[in-house]
Amino acid sequence: MRRYGLLLGLMFTGCATLTRPLGANINPETGQFETPVEETVYLAPAEDAMMTARRILESERYDVLEKAGGLEMFTSAHEPGRNTKKLRTLERYYVKGQRLGPRQTLVRIFRLRYNEMDNVVEQGMRQADSMNRDIISDRGPNPLDARLEAFRSATNAQGLAVQVPVEDPFPSAPGLERFRMVQGVRDLGIERRLLERLEMVPALELVDGNAPVSVRSVAMEGWEQGAEVGAAECGAPVAGASPLLEAGQVLFVADPLGTQEVPSMALRMLCEATSKGLPVTLALSVPSSEQPLLERYLASAGKPEDAQSLLLESAFWRRVYQDGRSSRAMLWLIEQARRLRVSGKDVALAAVDAEKAHGNEREARMAGNLLAFQSQRAQAWTLVLTGSVHARTAKVDWDGDYQPFGARVAQALPSAVRALDVGFKRGTQFACRYSVWEDVECNVFGISPTNEALQFSKVEPGVQLFGAARPDGFHGRLYLGALNASPPALQTQRHVAPVTQRAP
Repeated sequence: MRRYGLLLGLMFTGCATLTRPLGANINPETGQFETPVEETVYLAPAEDAMMTARRILESERYDVLEKAGGLEMFTSAHEPGRNTKKLRTLERYYVKGQRLGPRQTLVRIFRLRYNEMDNVVEQGMRQADSMNRDIISDRGPNPLDARLEAFRSATNAQGLAVQVPVEDPFPSAPGLERFRMVQGVRDLGIERRLLERLEMVPALELVDGNAPVSVRSVAMEGWEQGAEVGAAECGAPVAGASPLLEAGQVLFVADPLGTQEVPSMALRMLCEATSKGLPVTLALSVPSSEQPLLERYLASAGKPEDAQSLLLESAFWRRVYQDGRSSRAMLWLIEQARRLRVSGKDVALAAVDAEKAHGNEREARMAGNLLAFQSQRAQAWTLVLTGSVHARTAKVDWDGDYQPFGARVAQALPSAVRALDVGFKRGTQFACRYSVWEDVECNVFGISPTNEALQFSKVEPGVQLFGAARPDGFHGRLYLGALNASPPALQTQRHVAPVTQRAP
């Protein structure tokens, strides 16, 4: 979410330099330093956002003092460089949070600068020899230097110099409040790190310890009783996707699941492939045990009772804690595949995920499930929707023994496999993530792209192929535009999951 308004410094912002405006941040699209003109509203409770900001500052060796209410924080001070007393410049951070709703928060982070010279308004005549005494008194150690406010020098039992904690970790805080002049500027670098911590985090796929809930009946949205079922909602072909639509080809499309855009783009590619006369297979990150239910629904009339039967008999769609694999948009995509089949197209659904498996075992079972299905439909064009790590057609660089799902399929079908990473604009996603409190929460979150995945303003949604496969095994990028969350098809009241085992 966005909140418009100029980002102003706190109190006095000083003069900007000719090369970089004060408070500016680099725009990855233009490569220029620019001052933002809109606020970022985080889709997180104020407590979570403020605690995340606190941990970022603590990682920089600042001590953090929190005011009552938890929406204001000051850090300890440090002195960049070293000067004598009365000539020092001290810096610390001030964090101001604003609660806009239960899960909507503004966080502004200011870097404050205190100049001792600015605090000297008038000084009387010096007495004889006073300057020499002042110089001698200023030669002592600077307690603010090197960000060691919370420690003091001491000697241990072996006679070695050590740093030990002091009782008051903020000896400089009260003194700083007496400064008459304070300069403050938004620290957009720290705020960028906060955005990364809150919105550039991987989604979790909960594959274990997640029992289904009992459901007696389901009220289906979009499956009105007695309504005539129409044709598939295909829309226009996806720009740039046509070269990837060939018989026998397997195309992996990565995250983010839990959005409306990925299933929508998938349907448009399925429609274009079938319009070329190709048989198509849609492979989903659904446990392979659900295959009979998918096939039965694919062969049904798509009535409300058919959809109810799919959901009520499925353990996957009724899980207590659901991730983006079981979203409403994914159920909508299954219905659209059924409509394509009713219209006479050769369409199949494949449930390829594994249950209660992790790491390489899960990747191997997913690849085995897909290859077994592919062997029966060797001339079909196959579209696989899965997580970003699973979709890689090359090994990951952080674990030499880990071989992703996509890499295993590419090894078996070396000339037939392609993979698309995604690019997008900031939006929302229904996902399961680790919270700042180290539990797992399944909810609607803000999601921001990395600089690499950022979709520039002049880039339209569609496929852009790379000149050659990247080292991570992706052959191009599917641009999705701004993302919109798609919640689970069946939602329970609980969203925080005490899960002991998770998978990427």
